[in-house]
Amino acid sequence: MKCSICQWVKIVDMNNEALTEQLFVHGEIEGAALTVGASVVTHSLGLKKFEVVYDKREGIESARFKVVDIEVDMLQHPFTTRAYLEPQVLIIGQHDVGEAE
Repeated sequence: MKCSICQWVKIVDMNNEALTEQLFVHGEIEGAALTVGASVVTHSLGLKKFEVVYDKREGIESARFKVVDIEVDMLQHPFTTRAYLEPQVLIIGQHDVGEAE
């Protein structure tokens, strides 16, 4: 069974004013039986302008997120499964990983 790993990311300014909210797709895995409460270890997230990207800079630690919801969409064929990780908030100016390429 294929499962997409997704995470809602809210982008705010320095005054904590919401600018946008995006669904970031970490990727797709096959065969893993994820459950609510399981942990997923991945790269930390950062921003390039307003785009959510992995923060792969040297010295940045990996991030661990809990699975908070599993969604099975039975309206599509084949069925699609999505595991949603804990939402994250990124602050413009504090989570920048560099200039957009």
